[in-house]
Amino acid sequence: MTRKCAIVTGAARGIGLATTDLFLEMGWQVVMVDRDAAELDSAAATREDILALPYDVSNPQQVNRMVSETLDWSGRVDALINNAGVAEFGPIADCTFEMWRRVMETNLDGVFLCSQAAADALKATRGAIVNIASISGLRASTLRVAYGTSKAAVIQLTKQYAAELGEYGVRANCVCPGPVKTKLSVAVHSPAIIQAYHDAIPLNRYGSERELAETICFLASEKASYVTGQVVAVDGGFESTGVGLPALRE
Repeated sequence: MTRKCAIVTGAARGIGLATTDLFLEMGWQVVMVDRDAAELDSAAATREDILALPYDVSNPQQVNRMVSETLDWSGRVDALINNAGVAEFGPIADCTFEMWRRVMETNLDGVFLCSQAAADALKATRGAIVNIASISGLRASTLRVAYGTSKAAVIQLTKQYAAELGEYGVRANCVCPGPVKTKLSVAVHSPAIIQAYHDAIPLNRYGSERELAETICFLASEKASYVTGQVVAVDGGFESTGVGLPALRE
């Protein structure tokens, strides 16, 4: 009941798993949430002080169970990390309504549902919400009509929560990852795309999952006690330069 507890969605891999590990290093308990039950079980099997919940953040009933089971297990919620997301890319002409809704259901609806469900518990601890958007929510690019729009909406939703929950001591901030070296990016980014990204990023490299986790956990911690309503691009300077990426048009 006295140890801090974080809920991390999309926790089975990537940035969510790196964030889980850093919270554990900080001495927090972590509720790992991911709809990929097999991957979640695999990640949870090698970690202690965690509760693994195979729930879908786009399902209101499952989200409510996520919060109630967290409170039964830990007795508190100190941070909600809305990291779960899906990425479906393609030309605007090929974006069906079904694809649009698949992206919005997880990337936007999921953030709204989880934040609503956890709000009372966060008020009780004067806790924090950290939403994971994307550099694609700050700047337009090709093939991202649904994904980029969903992430731009997450940025605005973050500010709404910061404005309304601030009087209860609840902070809400948003992290926008730039290109990050993950298993997925390594698999799908061609050498031309990798080179184009490197050319456009002042630090001349991809970020790491751990680097994203460091910023996320900072914003969730008391070290950021006077930080709310902010959007932090963790992108090696990519957004600030505004350089185009012709290779992404391929």
